[in-house]
Amino acid sequence: MRADPNETITVENVVASTGIGQELDLQSVAMDLEGADYDPEQFPGLVYRTTDPKSAALIFRSGKIVCTGANSVEAVHESLDIVFAELRALQIPIEDPEVTVQNIVTSADLGESLNLNAIAIGLGLEHIEYEPEQFPGLVYRLDEPEVVALLFGSGKVVVTGGTSPADAEAAVDVIVEELNGLGLLD
Repeated sequence: MRADPNETITVENVVASTGIGQELDLQSVAMDLEGADYDPEQFPGLVYRTTDPKSAALIFRSGKIVCTGANSVEAVHESLDIVFAELRALQIPIEDPEVTVQNIVTSADLGESLNLNAIAIGLGLEHIEYEPEQFPGLVYRLDEPEVVALLFGSGKVVVTGGTSPADAEAAVDVIVEELNGLGLLD
């Protein structure tokens, strides 16, 4: 009996957004915020990295902030709390902005190799993109939960587009159920 694929789910990246409700002079913030990276020729936002938890905050002139690279929803909130505290220390008044999780990327392992050609045929072309010459994985767009799963011949699965870790669990359950139903998992 192989391990439950849901027990192999790992959060790889959480992307969340927020806004502080005011425009920022990014040049000024970059000069005062130690460790900030601002090169408007390369990227329109200021990049501020936190190390514990590890993430990057992309701060835009509009006051919008995107946090990426965190490995949990809690880490996103901790990282943004650090960013807010740093901005407050620069005399930028910030209330408690609402943080919205935009995307959670997870990985899982189905525990056995997959025949992607058979899966593409079995699941039908309306939800599948599979062009092995272009990309080694099979792209499976699920309706419920509304996520995209990348299936690889190794049995590894990447789920993206969810907004909570439960979306990944639900997607893996659907994939296992469908593949079992097609006789494509042992």
